[in-house]
Amino acid sequence: MAFESLAGRLQATLDKLRGKGKVTEQDVTAAMREVRLALLEADVNFKVVKDFVNKVKERAVGQEVLKSLTPGQQVIKVVNEELTQLMGSEQSKIVPAHKPPTVVMMVGLQGAGKTTTTGKLANYLRGKMNRKPLLVACDVYRPAAIDQLQVLGKQLSIPVFSIEGEKNPVKIAQAAMEYAKEEHRDFVLIDTAGRLHIDEVLMNELADIKEVTTPHEILLVVDAMTGQDAVNVAESFNQQLTLTGVVLTKLDGDTKGGAALSVKAVTGTPIKFVGMGEKMDALEPFFPDRMASRILGMGDVLTLIEKAQSEVDEAKAKEMEKKMRTASFTFEDFLEQMEQVRKMGPINDLLKMIPGANKMKGLKDVNVDEKAMGRVEAIVRSMTIKERQNPEIMNATRRRRIAAGSGTSVQEVNRLLKQFDEMRKMMKQFTKMNDKAKKKGGKFKFPFM
Repeated sequence: MAFESLAGRLQATLDKLRGKGKVTEQDVTAAMREVRLALLEADVNFKVVKDFVNKVKERAVGQEVLKSLTPGQQVIKVVNEELTQLMGSEQSKIVPAHKPPTVVMMVGLQGAGKTTTTGKLANYLRGKMNRKPLLVACDVYRPAAIDQLQVLGKQLSIPVFSIEGEKNPVKIAQAAMEYAKEEHRDFVLIDTAGRLHIDEVLMNELADIKEVTTPHEILLVVDAMTGQDAVNVAESFNQQLTLTGVVLTKLDGDTKGGAALSVKAVTGTPIKFVGMGEKMDALEPFFPDRMASRILGMGDVLTLIEKAQSEVDEAKAKEMEKKMRTASFTFEDFLEQMEQVRKMGPINDLLKMIPGANKMKGLKDVNVDEKAMGRVEAIVRSMTIKERQNPEIMNATRRRRIAAGSGTSVQEVNRLLKQFDEMRKMMKQFTKMNDKAKKKGGKFKFPFM
């Protein structure tokens, strides 16, 4: 995940202030020196860093902070607020046009993931905003670009407009507008051509497409892995086309994150979406306040809740809670739970959204091995339905068969059965505590419920 190195540096620096009963101007200066270095190492634009540090220092050495009861916490609060402000203050949404279709022009350099992102955005508009998008193939130069968009369209069951043999992208865009109106598509997403670098030919072509389609949104797709270059690209495109937003791709990769912290401040163009993986649903709206909280180790509860609400079936969740309370949880239920959690994304990313998870004993530096989870799933799927529902019947013969069927060892099967048994015993204990609390007129809060 992006920002890991930056987050670690900032959190370590601010932790030194957190517990102090008194914070001096020298303490703030020393902390800001560390913050400055951390931001520069994360490839944040040097002018942005200078302005950011000056703003934080000015507020942090003011009367409201140094004379407060918790000055260390106040400094962290100031850093959080300024970090949020730096990335755009609040979420910037795509606003549908009063008179459909809403035209979204996707631009960017070759290799940034523009075509894939166009497909992801169409999927998002249909799933999250209940819209009827049309994909338009205007990249007539890159080999297989039109084929790629058509494959994505077929995969998502979203129509793709193209004109076979037509080499003029402006004509394709014009015809697509008419087609969208005839077919009552309320969003038109135009996948334009990219180049390996910015040139006059590319910009003239994009300007011509802009003129004939009058887009409501011009979104620049940039690769977050390119760091400071992403900001330079955004600046150039913004000067030529007047962008309405930026989509940062590969933000889940090993990137320093400097582009996300610089692009709004340098270009004035907000980040609207971030790509967080390869799958077609791996596109998320960008929330500056939530990203700032995650960078500073404060978690991101709102995103976690939204993921749970969108992916977890409420009726099934209530039924599962009942089973947990009555300790009637089986391996069948366990499989179902694994599938629900997997839909929400990588578990390591989910853990980072829990406030203070990086400081919790047991969760600090935890790294969930997705391959190990795959082996667990293979073991459970190698059981018969009867065995999943009644793990007590597992004898040595059954265990050997399950190990062979799942490609694991008998020891791994034994370990899983033991862990599952301990989990059920723990559920029984919570149920007893709940019953005792009820008798006393109170109510025991069941963990994670």
